Amino acid sequence: MARREDHVAAVRPDLHNRRWPPRYGDGTPAPRDPPRIRQAEGVSSSLFIKICGLKTERDVDTAVEAGADAIGFVFSASPRRIDAATAARLCARVPENVLTVGVFRDEPLRDVRSLATDSGIRAVQLHGPEDRGYYDNLAAGGWTLIRAAAFGEPAPRHGDMGEDVLLLDAPVPGSGVAWDWSSKPLAGPGEKWLLAGGLTPDNVRAAVDATSPWGVDVSSGVERSRGVKDPALITAFIRAARNRP
Repeated sequence: MARREDHVAAVRPDLHNRRWPPRYGDGTPAPRDPPRIRQAEGVSSSLFIKICGLKTERDVDTAVEAGADAIGFVFSASPRRIDAATAARLCARVPENVLTVGVFRDEPLRDVRSLATDSGIRAVQLHGPEDRGYYDNLAAGGWTLIRAAAFGEPAPRHGDMGEDVLLLDAPVPGSGVAWDWSSKPLAGPGEKWLLAGGLTPDNVRAAVDATSPWGVDVSSGVERSRGVKDPALITAFIRAARNRP
């Protein structure tokens, strides 16, 4: 049986060993290598943590210093929305071992590709009804793909759209309200998925223990007011998720 500390799992790119896609000189992502996937089991200090909706240098620096594996920039309508120029400036502060993610909702494909290229993000997270062709087009461009889906019946499955990682959100996505994570099985063994929706420093450890996700994602749960991140909450969230004092 695999040890809990062997939880680390590789996807395309290797998200925990942190080999992000190289970019060509003009900002175009290089084609991705074939997937390198190992079995994932349980949770441990290697739990993948994404802090989303960052807007300022302090937000980014805090998340990176606290040990986040990925940081997210919102490009769709939201109090957390930033433009490509701001994202590019923030991305320049991020070390290569931390994945930069652009978050989109119901955007035309050409706009997603343009914003992703101009900002220099390494991954694209999609919230919407995009079809497989949409995902395939972005995959051909070299971006790591995260598909966000609301929990329902049947439960979304990792890889249905060819995504690298599935983000499983509350039944009412974006509400910031905790939901019943333990009511039903959320994902199959070894699936690369992030638990999201209503997570806070106070409940993330219980959520991780209840669901054994590959990783977690938070935005409103580390804010002092809507759209304004709190450095102390970001640090507390990461410590709690990894069960550190």
